[in-house]
Amino acid sequence: MSVILFEKMPEGGLRLIEERTWSMNMIAALEHVNYLVVGSLEYETVEGRLNVDEGKLELLLVPMRTE
Repeated sequence: MSVILFEKMPEGGLRLIEERTWSMNMIAALEHVNYLVVGSLEYETVEGRLNVDEGKLELLLVPMRTE
């Protein structure tokens, strides 16, 4: 299934991080995880939406601040 990752920006807008095909095992793992690492950056998953019209899973992420 195609998964689209969006970053929620501090101003409230959205930034497309990436879109790629995930296996069903990766999608099932979302039930057990709260954080994703993409491009060596860690994000917290905020919410997800299944876009039935496009057959895509859309995930809203916020970046974790590493100080």
